[in-house]
Amino acid sequence: MAGLTLRNVRKRYDDVEVMHGVDLDIVDGEFVVFVGPSGCGKSTLLRMIAGLEEISDGTVSIGDTQVNDIAASKRGVSMVFQTYALYPHMTVYKNMAFGLKQAKTDPAEIDRRVRAAAEILQITDYLERSPRNLSGGQRQRVAIGRAIVRDPKVFLFDEPLSNLDAALRVQTRLEIARLHARLKTTMIYVTHDQVEAMTLADKIVVLRDGRIEQVGSPIELYERPQNAFVAQFIGSPKMNFFSAQDLNSNAGALLGKDLTPSTQVGLRPEHLSEASGDNVVVEGTLELVENLGEYALVHLLTSSKVEFIAKTEKPPAVATGSTIGFGIKPELAHFFDESGLRIA
Repeated sequence: MAGLTLRNVRKRYDDVEVMHGVDLDIVDGEFVVFVGPSGCGKSTLLRMIAGLEEISDGTVSIGDTQVNDIAASKRGVSMVFQTYALYPHMTVYKNMAFGLKQAKTDPAEIDRRVRAAAEILQITDYLERSPRNLSGGQRQRVAIGRAIVRDPKVFLFDEPLSNLDAALRVQTRLEIARLHARLKTTMIYVTHDQVEAMTLADKIVVLRDGRIEQVGSPIELYERPQNAFVAQFIGSPKMNFFSAQDLNSNAGALLGKDLTPSTQVGLRPEHLSEASGDNVVVEGTLELVENLGEYALVHLLTSSKVEFIAKTEKPPAVATGSTIGFGIKPELAHFFDESGLRIA
């Protein structure tokens, strides 16, 4: 096992720079998730760590070893891709053993590692099957098993659940979490799905346009986002944003903040609760209710035509077109300046 250090890591394609001086420290044994919208650079950064993309500037170190000039196969990492990339003509056993066989590992050691990995992933019964006779979730477990047998210092996962249906994504996500708890190996996981990031990570790295926006634990990013981008990216449904004029006139007093015209106020849907009279921070016209059983998503429109969502235990007891007021505990509100940076 090993930690990872990135210093001023940059990537250029001709004259276009796509990664802009990334600095990051990953502790030995951490589960770190790179998250961000499509095109933010998360997969590029992962491939640079793996050695599949050349680093234009800066350094990548695994443990105490700088690996910029070390071939991917010699870095001590194993990568699991979005596509399973299994050999269709080989059994599960042979797929998992292939890399070790190429490395001329002793056959008895190959057998020990394959069977140990199969037991961890609960695929022992499938070792003699071909990939075409497996479900998507089982194939992904085989791909993970192929990485485990190499006993790497660092596991790299590049959106490994994207090809699975919703139920299998949840199941396989749990299996990956259990795998990390059992192996205690450093894992770096790329996803665009913030729910995966929140449920799996010890530490989340939020990326945008080739730059790190914030690094922290899931609860740190949820409770104290450092800018408006992170605030809206972390959390589902995403945080509502209002300008001071979108809120009721006494909102500043209720929130304990001097709301200047340039202040942006962030209120999470799950923190809003129905209110009336002097306790109303924001109100809106009811447009739509999504009743999801355990909770309801209430879609509203302020008088200044700002759309927002409240997440409530029950659907509101009023008709569409009615006006509903909402309050919030002051400590749950977030404030940002006109450039999107957090106001303490």
